[in-house]
Amino acid sequence: MRVAPPRAPLIEPTDFPTNRGGLCAKGWSAPELLDHPDRLTTPLVRTEQGDRSSPFRAATWEEALGLIVDAIRRSLREHGPPGVGCFGGGGLTNEKAYQFGKFARVALGTPHIDYNGRFCMSSAATAANRAFGIDRGLPFPLADVADARAVLLVGSNPADTMPPAMQYFDAGRAVGAAHIVVDPRRSATARGSTLHLQPTPGTDLALANGLLHIAIRAGNLDEAYVADRTTGFDAVRAGVAAWWPDRVERLTGVSTADLRRTVELLATAPSAMILTARGAEQHANGTDTAQAYINLALALGLPGRPYSGYGTITGQGNGQGGREHGQKADQLPGYRRIDDPAARAHVARVWGIDPDELPGPGVSAMELLNRIGTDGGVHVLLVLASNIVVSAPDRNRVRDRLAALDFLAVSDIFLSETAALADVVLPTAQWAEEEGTMTNLEGRVIRRRQVLPPPAGVLDDLTVLALLADRLGRGRYFSADPRTVFEELRRASAGGIADYAGISYERIDAEDGVFWPCPAPDHPGTPRLFAERFATADGRARFIRVDHRDPAEQPDAEYPYVLTTGRIMQQYQSGNQTRRARSLKLSADDPRVELHPDLARRLGIGAADLVELRTRRGTAVFRADLTDGIRPDTVFAPFHWGGAASANALTDPTLDPHSRMPAFKVCAVAVRRVGDAADQPAARPPAPSPTLRSRKDD
Repeated sequence: MRVAPPRAPLIEPTDFPTNRGGLCAKGWSAPELLDHPDRLTTPLVRTEQGDRSSPFRAATWEEALGLIVDAIRRSLREHGPPGVGCFGGGGLTNEKAYQFGKFARVALGTPHIDYNGRFCMSSAATAANRAFGIDRGLPFPLADVADARAVLLVGSNPADTMPPAMQYFDAGRAVGAAHIVVDPRRSATARGSTLHLQPTPGTDLALANGLLHIAIRAGNLDEAYVADRTTGFDAVRAGVAAWWPDRVERLTGVSTADLRRTVELLATAPSAMILTARGAEQHANGTDTAQAYINLALALGLPGRPYSGYGTITGQGNGQGGREHGQKADQLPGYRRIDDPAARAHVARVWGIDPDELPGPGVSAMELLNRIGTDGGVHVLLVLASNIVVSAPDRNRVRDRLAALDFLAVSDIFLSETAALADVVLPTAQWAEEEGTMTNLEGRVIRRRQVLPPPAGVLDDLTVLALLADRLGRGRYFSADPRTVFEELRRASAGGIADYAGISYERIDAEDGVFWPCPAPDHPGTPRLFAERFATADGRARFIRVDHRDPAEQPDAEYPYVLTTGRIMQQYQSGNQTRRARSLKLSADDPRVELHPDLARRLGIGAADLVELRTRRGTAVFRADLTDGIRPDTVFAPFHWGGAASANALTDPTLDPHSRMPAFKVCAVAVRRVGDAADQPAARPPAPSPTLRSRKDD
């Protein structure tokens, strides 16, 4: 049965090469949101300007944009360009991500722009750039997973979080592929694996070094590959010499037999992949952890071989494209460095400005938030497609920093927890109401087609950025037309690492997407990287020695357990959309914390009891879900809810020194029972948007 809201046409599914026509629960339920009663359809402003405790009222676009521009101009006068900041999202199309980065640098002149992808992909991206000279989540098509005879999957649960991708894992398993899953939980993906390694959270790097130690001692090193295609191995060999299997077992909890079996499966398979995801990367040493698994892949000679290699699994809809074209603090379009004079000159020429007008590098997402209201920090913030209050770690501090802003403007579909704190809220178009491109986890650039117009009174973000730029006297540099913006993006990315110069809307349609780099219209695109050389100056991949560090927080008498966080099947990211989907609420409307039955018994907790989690930063309340699929010393909480069940009220904001990724995956936690199964849920569905009430009041 096909279901669509009244104003949307029915679209027949196609056998697209990435998902082969499949959708997850979030995809099937997305049309429910197009006509949702909470939908924002008019700008909102405070009844008392400057008083964020006053209620919202409906406003015209003229008034709302005027307030934003007045605040920007005031901040520019008082604090200079760095006083205005931009915070983007991995759900923006390539065109919007590109235009937002350009808006920050050309219309505002500020270095302060970053995005929520910093919380998602930054550690793996940093490690890949260091090792390979290029960051593309998967350097091969997703379908290649089905042909890998062995897969080591570290910190990922695609059976729940990416069901359309799981078909390729299932296809490999069906013909005898050996899959090893590393996860402190016995997830749906782990349950179907050949081998499940269940380490203590925060020990993934030690595990990887231990596997490489075993591979070297067992004679599994691909010596010809290492000699011909890499540099730096001697330092890595020396670094892993101390990681004997029994030491790794004591630290990680993974048996020496399972360690040896893992290496045997990877080393003897005719093709093998090592894939990491957020479970391995969202740590204060996440970059080094991803690097350790890259080291293992290089030592086994995997990158560049057919149906083999290292890759990382992207978590957001446009997590790949969103970071390639200027949303990150240190980047210009095409994955160019903003401090590279040649890159600045090229992009400035495309934009029609002097290179000296471009600001230098900014700071990462958490650093941007932490410096709000300080000298040299942000005083006015524009947020597109991000719900910072739910998605950032140490939520209570983030709320305090946002409260210190002189002015906050948020563009969103619904009144998110972040939008509820704003001075001005702008309604925006949804996925079915706009044109543009996205770049998926394979590096395949695909089309997003408009199938219906946005509701009356709703503008898309490209139009809003162009209107704001015009009011700031920089309108001649901006367009509201997606195709025009993409054509400029092609020119700006030309010659860069993420080169889109040869990609057009027409080619995307004709070829079911085009893989970057694609430097010319007659270039076929690049589905598979590294077959002949790596994207480094000498064409060789880099081994880099990395050493295990304990997590910033260790369990102690006051906080005796380990908290780890992640996704569940029915919800997505901050839940601003999925928590409103009627069909999803039927199956996942009550956030639950996973506890081992032994731990629950010691603490007097029964199934569905209310449980309080407490860390050094805050508390949150969930229902108890008792399962022997989690380690007895570990609890798992989903991060999709705000309010009383906000997992990120608990998480550690300590940053990775290389990627500036927060340590979402590990912190010390105390657990106690605070209610029984009959008590009220830990979190309720979001309250209706005030938009309709405001219009009635008017």
